[in-house]
Amino acid sequence: MAEDIEKLKDKLNYTFQNRALLREALTHRSYAVENHLSYDNQRLEFLGDAVLEIVLTEHLYHLYKEYNEGLMTKMRSALVQQDALARLARKLELGSFLITGKGELESGGTERDSTLADLFEALLGAYYLDAGFDAARQFILAQFNAEFPEPHRLLTGLNPKGILQEYSQRRWNSAPEYTVLSISGPEHNPSFEVEVKVGSISALGTAHTRRRAESQAARHAIWQIAECDPSINELKLHN
Repeated sequence: MAEDIEKLKDKLNYTFQNRALLREALTHRSYAVENHLSYDNQRLEFLGDAVLEIVLTEHLYHLYKEYNEGLMTKMRSALVQQDALARLARKLELGSFLITGKGELESGGTERDSTLADLFEALLGAYYLDAGFDAARQFILAQFNAEFPEPHRLLTGLNPKGILQEYSQRRWNSAPEYTVLSISGPEHNPSFEVEVKVGSISALGTAHTRRRAESQAARHAIWQIAECDPSINELKLHN
C-alpha cells in the first residue's frame, strides 16, 4: 500500500495546493485500469519531460560556456537517462508513494527504473502546474545539482560497457564478466537482472532486455570505481 501522500511534502519541501494534481502524478496506469479511473500519470509525465528538457538545456548552456551544442546535447541525454532519473526518484523515496495496481505491486513495479523515471517526470509536470515554472526550475536544479554536480562526468554513461571495458583492460588486464542472475516477469515483458564483475567490484543492473541490463550494471560499476579512482571519468574523452 502506498504511503500517505501528506508525508511527501516533507520529501519535496513543498505543499501542493492542488492535491488532486499530486494524486494524479502518483497514479500508475495499472491502478487506473484496475479501478476504472479516467486518469493516470502518463499525461503529467509527458509534460514533466518537456519542462525537464528546457530547464536542463538552459542550465547546461550557462554552466558550460565553452561547450558546443553537440556536447551539451550528450550531457543532457545522460542526465535524463532512465537510471539517472530513477536515482533521483529513489533519493526522494517516490516509489513508496506510487499508487499501483495489485499485479504491478506484487511484481515489484515500484522499484523498476522505468517506473521510477516516469514517476519522477510526472511529479515534475504536476509541480510545474501547481507552482509555476520558476519554482519547478528551482526544484529541478536542486535535485540535479545535489546528485550530479558535474554533469560532464555523466558522459561516461553514454557508453558504459565500452568505458568499463577500457578501464578494466588498463587496470586489471582483463575484461568485465557479465552474468544473468534471473529473468522474471511475463514473457512479453521480461525483467533481466545482470551482474558484472570487474576486479574487486561487482554491480547489478535490471532492465527489460539483457543488453540494457548489462549497460546499467556497467554504469553502476563505473560509479563505484569513480568513488576511489575519478580517472575513470576521463575515459569519456576518448569515446
